[in-house]
Amino acid sequence: MKKYVIILLMSLLSVAVLQNAYAGGPPPKNVLKGVFTSIDYQAKTVTIKPDGKDTLRTLTIGSDIKAEDIVLDKKVLVSLDPHAGPNVIKDVSVMFMDMTVVKIFAFLAIGLIGGLLSGFIGSGGAFVLTPAMMSLGAPGAVAVASNMCHKFPKAMVGAYKRWKYGQADIKLGLVMAITAIIGVQIGIKIQKFILNHWGNAGSNLYVSVVFVLVLVLVGAYVLMDAYKLAKGKSEAETSRLALSMQKINIWPMMEFKVAKVRISAWITVPVGLFTGMLAATIAVGGFIGVPGMIYVVGASALVASATELVVAFIMGAWGSIQWGISGLIDIRMTLLILAGSLIGVQLGALGTTYVKDYVIKIVMAAVMLIVAVSRGAKVPGYLADLNLIPQLEKTFTLVLNEISFWALMTALGVAGIIISVAMIKGMIQARNEEQGIGSAKAVKHG
Repeated sequence: MKKYVIILLMSLLSVAVLQNAYAGGPPPKNVLKGVFTSIDYQAKTVTIKPDGKDTLRTLTIGSDIKAEDIVLDKKVLVSLDPHAGPNVIKDVSVMFMDMTVVKIFAFLAIGLIGGLLSGFIGSGGAFVLTPAMMSLGAPGAVAVASNMCHKFPKAMVGAYKRWKYGQADIKLGLVMAITAIIGVQIGIKIQKFILNHWGNAGSNLYVSVVFVLVLVLVGAYVLMDAYKLAKGKSEAETSRLALSMQKINIWPMMEFKVAKVRISAWITVPVGLFTGMLAATIAVGGFIGVPGMIYVVGASALVASATELVVAFIMGAWGSIQWGISGLIDIRMTLLILAGSLIGVQLGALGTTYVKDYVIKIVMAAVMLIVAVSRGAKVPGYLADLNLIPQLEKTFTLVLNEISFWALMTALGVAGIIISVAMIKGMIQARNEEQGIGSAKAVKHG
């Protein structure tokens, strides 16, 4: 076991160094990061000082942007319109929002529930955190970067907690992490290609469509499986697909003792790759990683959710370095969310010791399907931004935004309620059993 761990760690370090050197190539050519220094209202031009450069650059304000909306002396993320010209602004976002008391408490609360989810099902925190951060005013890139930065210490705490409970398979987590990092790089290249050709609107549409497709398909499958398991009142059985995969004898065969699985390392490759690709696309890969380990590798939901935290820790640490070099991390959001999530992740991990396997699957499926509604409500707006459908009326756009926001809040609330109720019931049952054992011993000695 130690030999495998050392080899895997060295391989992981080598891959990380290489990927850091060739992290998807240069930044997207149609995206600028810097500070606006002046604006000419008559000429509809603005000067910007790009990060890392001493020279100023003059940009033309696009037809869809009002000159009054340009903010001076604040770091901004600018998307250029290659079809209108090399220096025409298509979209502008202030990178680092102004913090208020309400936003501070909102980030703490969101972090708490996100941590609760991550500790309980091994993922889901980032899945709801990224949209929540964007709803509070963070640009997508900053939300993803800040989210990933908060993710790896939280995942480390959760992984350690679950490992102490004997639930995390470290060896499986390391194997998954190697291919997941490669998958991240593939996802980054796809994102940059879309950003270069279709701008922020294209990137937003791509992310949302992937969100909806993955959530609906995987969420429905997990929900059906959880329903069958709950109805049968039996322990989880290994899926037919996983049993078939375990029969494939292709070198190297690896034994994962905690997961109680012996399988070819090659079977874990696609699971890790898709986990990493999803992480690069929507800032979370657990909704592929956890079901993949359950239904393809053959691990139990308990072990899969714990092992995913190991993968999340490694991917998050590596990704934070990448995003930090790019200067897209808002450390204020990171620390606020981390403060709440470090408490939540321990409560979530504790909750797994009191619940049955199918409860974890129910929570996972519920969050997936509700968040799918939240992301799906955003798709028409992105289609309109790309002129693929007629422009939407403002009233309709506001309704869709409200649906998206409140669906997200519902997902957080439902997850929190299910986990809390399951924990309370489990703790009461455990206490009653302990009291029963104590009473029996007292009678025996009496």
